[in-house]
Amino acid sequence: MLIGGLQKFSLLDYPGRIAAIIFTKGCNFRCHFCYNPMLVWPEKKAGRLKNISSISPVKSVSVSNEASQKDHALIREDGLFDFLTKRRNKLEGVVITGGEPTLHKDLPGFIKKIKKLGYLVKLDTNGTKPEMLEKLIKEKLVDYLAMDIKAPEDKYQKVVNARVDFKKIEKSVRIIRESGLPHEFRTTMVPGLLGKEDIEKIGRLIKGADNWFLQKFKGGTDLVDESFQGLSPFKDKEMGEMVKTGRKYAERCEAR
Repeated sequence: MLIGGLQKFSLLDYPGRIAAIIFTKGCNFRCHFCYNPMLVWPEKKAGRLKNISSISPVKSVSVSNEASQKDHALIREDGLFDFLTKRRNKLEGVVITGGEPTLHKDLPGFIKKIKKLGYLVKLDTNGTKPEMLEKLIKEKLVDYLAMDIKAPEDKYQKVVNARVDFKKIEKSVRIIRESGLPHEFRTTMVPGLLGKEDIEKIGRLIKGADNWFLQKFKGGTDLVDESFQGLSPFKDKEMGEMVKTGRKYAERCEAR
């Protein structure tokens, strides 16, 4: 598993659980507003990022200068599992995010190791690999699912800046909704890319979901598309209006 970072403690990312967050490297999207560019294309972004400390490597892991220059603080699995073993009495869950974790063929085996330590596992995904989602659910390797819904179908490719098989997005939504697992969908509201008119379209896609979070755009950090840095987010009142629309489609819809 290509592990690019670890947040050792979080009370926010796994609802109701004290968790650590594992960041995998690599993504098949190039979302303009993504604030983890070092995970999306580390070779381009490493060495000049203001927010690199937000995903710092495990202290106990030793990386040679050669490996560090090539892999940009790639974390070794043995060091990671040493950390997780020592924290079993302090942490309840592990969040696996990215990048896009489902791109990695060794994800099921990686999660099995985490589960053997007694942790609950939350997976964050962009939904482009429904076959991986099906496998993880079937083998009972995930306990909570979170999927980013980037846009309505007619805007998806523009927002993610990559080719998209929307049928796979739809399939992943269906798999998650029908999994019986606690889940959430998330949409980052970026002025200029999405607006109030898009909430109805996205809502119809995820209708019946447990949770739908409309996330405020963060423009004050390093982004995949540097031209979006400094862009002002929607105002609270505007977010509130979109949430009202969203509540027609999910049991719970909130802005954050």
